[in-house]
Amino acid sequence: MRFTRAERSIHHVTALLMLVCLGTAAALYFPTLSTVVGRRELLKTVHIWCGFALPVPIVLGLASRAFRADIRRLNRFAPHDWEWLKRGDRRAVHDGRGVLPVGKFNAGQKLNAAFTAGAVMLMLGTGEVLTFPDPWADRWRTGATFVHDWLFLAVLAVTAGHLWEALRDRGAMTGMLTGRVDRDWAARHHAGWVDAVQSEHVQNTNGQETGTAR
Repeated sequence: MRFTRAERSIHHVTALLMLVCLGTAAALYFPTLSTVVGRRELLKTVHIWCGFALPVPIVLGLASRAFRADIRRLNRFAPHDWEWLKRGDRRAVHDGRGVLPVGKFNAGQKLNAAFTAGAVMLMLGTGEVLTFPDPWADRWRTGATFVHDWLFLAVLAVTAGHLWEALRDRGAMTGMLTGRVDRDWAARHHAGWVDAVQSEHVQNTNGQETGTAR
């Protein structure tokens, strides 16, 4: 099992909210799209509500032990993660296993998660200034507009890259849709995680056998 139902639900709801935010932002930002789509006030309302709702699934997800464990994994950079970033053959395979002991998440996924989390917080902060401008001085609103607009373009590019990589990797897509992955795929892409899961399984089995013997 790679992802529990709770983890998949958090990912799917967050992804849906993010895509709606990006889609409505594109329709509001690009004049050609804005003219074709129309209904600017409706798009603006949907964009604001989905934007403020973005942190909700993550906050609710903290009730899940598996999700909290994944957050800890994403926040921890190991030596092999730096090597993964430096090497051109980071996805090389030897005897059916990845040459690097990549854990449950590779360095690219960790950086994507960190960027997305930071971008969401910045988007929320600048979005609050733009949605409720009265208490803020002109320079704050101008700065918020600048950051919000450019960050939207950055998030759009990173999200497009993330979707491109995900759609190219059927094993990763299967894991996020069903929660389970093929053992061979896991050994090729996340050898360190496979070893950790097997070690944990052996320890649990030995513990059960010891308990039974007693």
